[in-house]
Amino acid sequence: MADFTHVKAWSAVVYVAFVVDTFSRRIVGWSAATVKETVFVLDALEMAVWQRDRDHHPIQSGKLIHHSDAGSQFTSLA
Repeated sequence: MADFTHVKAWSAVVYVAFVVDTFSRRIVGWSAATVKETVFVLDALEMAVWQRDRDHHPIQSGKLIHHSDAGSQFTSLA
């Protein structure tokens, strides 16, 4: 499952994207940025894929489900 939120910091708003493995209930990917752009969401997804490989659970075609709220950052061509 993936989503993002914003956090008010002293000097700006920071956006945080995260990917949760719902089976283990772990955050397996995350990223933070000061702008709401696709790249920071992709960074979180790429970290989640890297984490699966690191945990010896490589991605297999048709075996992984990704769910998000279909916000604009999650529905880009990238």
